[in-house]
Amino acid sequence: MHTPEELLQKTRNTVQAVLTAHYPDHVQFDNASFSIDAGSARVMIIIRPFTDSDTCIECMATLVSGATINEELLRFLMRKNAELHFGAFSLMFDDTICFAHSIAGINADENEIITSIQSVALIADHYDDEIIAMSGGKRCSEETDV
Repeated sequence: MHTPEELLQKTRNTVQAVLTAHYPDHVQFDNASFSIDAGSARVMIIIRPFTDSDTCIECMATLVSGATINEELLRFLMRKNAELHFGAFSLMFDDTICFAHSIAGINADENEIITSIQSVALIADHYDDEIIAMSGGKRCSEETDV
């Protein structure tokens, strides 16, 4: 039986190896999160505890801030959530629109990790334009880093 910290470290090591091989320009923020740029999307890869015997790898991109959040946009996002194979759209507390996909981490292999990252990046890169055309706002990738 492994401790929660050992499980997290094993997952971090796996993710780090995959990112180094496929995204050599990735950024490691701390011991549990990474970032890559893909198209107009910046994908955060966050490793979290999940159960006593597993971890979670969450890939998340912030798409649009400042959009007009109305019924039309919410219906659009909810319908897309029903159509898309991986992940889901969400609203942050400040109405920033995000897209995220999570996988179990402890046994995740290279293919699963890359598929999760690429799915989030492709969807974010595509739908940020549609959301802005529909409801205004601007791409989160266009905002300056603090």
